[in-house]
Amino acid sequence: MSGREFSEEELRQIEAEMERISVDDVLLQTLVTLLNLAARKAGLARPPGEEGPPPDLDQMRQAIEGARALLPLVEHRHAEKLGPVRETLSQLQVAYAQLAKGAGPAGEPGDEPAKPGDEGEKPEQQPDTPGRAQSSGRLWVPGQ
Repeated sequence: MSGREFSEEELRQIEAEMERISVDDVLLQTLVTLLNLAARKAGLARPPGEEGPPPDLDQMRQAIEGARALLPLVEHRHAEKLGPVRETLSQLQVAYAQLAKGAGPAGEPGDEPAKPGDEGEKPEQQPDTPGRAQSSGRLWVPGQ
């Protein structure tokens, strides 16, 4: 290994930090990081009007699945604090489903490709009204 050598003081600081950090801290931070990555991979975290790369559905799906796998590991200790996390995960799952459906053959196996002529038959869209968690300011919403 060709890494640099740590001084005694640096090693003591690293050890102290490792003692201070809990597994819950790492799991919660990883959960939030995965949700943020999923939003970015979906293209939802860009400022309005700013162009970026097309959505990466494989990366988005992997981040969502990772978050779904971690959620039960922290739920028993932090259930009362996880409402915004659950809501964000739900919104990302809906966004993924919408993006995958529009992606046609590149979407998940079993997704129906978009049919020609479907563009004109869109269901009536509800006005953008924030939900209770969003209007309270506790919910992180991609792009806002």
